[in-house]
Amino acid sequence: MKKYLLSIFTFLLPFLTFAQETTSEKIDAIFKDYTGWFVEAIFYEIPFSETYKIPWVLIVLIGGALFFTIYFKFINITGFRMAIRVVRGQYEDIEKHGADNLYGENASDNLADIQQIETEKSNADTLYGDSTSNEGEDVIETIRDESADGEVSHFQALTAALSATVGLGNIAGVAVALSIGGPGATFWMIVAGLLGMASKFAECTLGVKYRDVGEDGTVYGGPMYYLTKGLKAKGMGGFGKVLAVLFAIFVIGGSFGGGNMFQANQAAAQFVKVFDLDPASNAGMYFGMVMAVLVAIVIIGGIKRIAKVTEKVVPFMAGIYVLASLIILGANFSLIDDAFALIYHGAFSGLGIAGGLVGVMIQGIRRGAFSNEAGVGSAAIAHSAVRTKYPASEGIVALLEPFVDTVVICTMTALVIVITNFDGGFMEYGVEITEGVEITATAFDSVIPHFSIVLTIAVILFAFSTMISWSYYGMQGWVFLFGKGKISDLAYKILFLFFVVVGASISLGAVINFSDAMIFAMVVPNIIGVIILSPIIKMELKKYYKAINVKNDAIEEGAEDLNEIL
Repeated sequence: MKKYLLSIFTFLLPFLTFAQETTSEKIDAIFKDYTGWFVEAIFYEIPFSETYKIPWVLIVLIGGALFFTIYFKFINITGFRMAIRVVRGQYEDIEKHGADNLYGENASDNLADIQQIETEKSNADTLYGDSTSNEGEDVIETIRDESADGEVSHFQALTAALSATVGLGNIAGVAVALSIGGPGATFWMIVAGLLGMASKFAECTLGVKYRDVGEDGTVYGGPMYYLTKGLKAKGMGGFGKVLAVLFAIFVIGGSFGGGNMFQANQAAAQFVKVFDLDPASNAGMYFGMVMAVLVAIVIIGGIKRIAKVTEKVVPFMAGIYVLASLIILGANFSLIDDAFALIYHGAFSGLGIAGGLVGVMIQGIRRGAFSNEAGVGSAAIAHSAVRTKYPASEGIVALLEPFVDTVVICTMTALVIVITNFDGGFMEYGVEITEGVEITATAFDSVIPHFSIVLTIAVILFAFSTMISWSYYGMQGWVFLFGKGKISDLAYKILFLFFVVVGASISLGAVINFSDAMIFAMVVPNIIGVIILSPIIKMELKKYYKAINVKNDAIEEGAEDLNEIL
């Protein structure tokens, strides 16, 4: 496979060099002529007055989040502690085998059968396990039994989804939002993150509920499936099919651009800049080829290998970033209360900001909603691969995603910028900037010298993890439209890797804008379907809570907690 990929890149090298030197601007202009209308339609801003406008897609995202928050009785707050327990595996036994099987009336008989299956499975792994480097990956090692379907753990699904959202938006996007909306935008960004938790819960519960599981155990899930099967069950099969096809088209387009080319382009640009390389030296293209090889090594292994990488990369890069932020906040401990006062005051005054209070709200909510992608539906694809018998269990885990992405990481970035910019040394609030990464790097460098190098590494890691997760999202849309099979998978992956190199080599602004528009176009079919299917989600939540109560009641009556045995 590696030789095959190398041959492809060698063949494409002259064409990419030629495109980089002569045709990128022409391609961009032509593409813009044909797709500009779509981009403008998706990001159209509804004018509420002469001073401020609100993108209609933002209204749909926040409106949906408010609906889910109220309908599910503030699950984003009441389910938070439960989410921590689920991620830690406290209910893994009932999620794998069912509460009634383990703690019901016939629990003792069922337990003996379950333990026998587990023993046989363990023996099969020992005797016939694949000893090659792909052990634990897709297809070969999947052994079918009566336990829960799925390919990854709760934690792996969470990190796979987080890897697609934690990225440049947390580093550069926050700085841009603060430059336009001032410190007060941070408050509304947090509000958007908290509301988005309910949207993630809803869509990811449906992702597990209506997923398809192949004979080899491979999972196919996401909005395409709950729009098709869920709406069909409600007598809206035709409507659901249309929404599903639209979503699949949008997610494929989004995976090639915003989830791929934009990430490769920004990572290459930071790499070229930090090492002071000549932009005309084809350094970006060579960087893209190396990145494509690394991405290929991961995505060829499917969701299991992607999850194994993200469960290590995401905590590492997020940990480094948060640790650096905490160091800066610790060094400026006396200014933290002043920073929060400035954020709170700015959130409700809007002084000196275009559009006043509403302008501040728009910038904060826009950054929060666009950063965590709650309501877009993409995360439901990754979460659908989890091992569980109870769909709501993964919905509860998913609500942690906007909290980590927006409430924690974005807020850390904002606090660092606000505290280090108290004297207005490098950014004037109310004046829009274009280079968000540079502003964030300046803020970190002011306390931790040369941290911009670490930030560049973080940008590259963020970009890499985003690409591998979006490759899975796009492939799920691809196989939904073109069928399941190795040839279909390989065709998509080769295309995806090609666009990694293209994105790092040339700047195609119109192409990337079109792809971003496709990502947020996913909101429309997804939100419609999730709202219609909300009663199903509530039923699944009750079913999961009932299962937990069965276990807790049995343990209170003297039963042994089987979580450590199975």
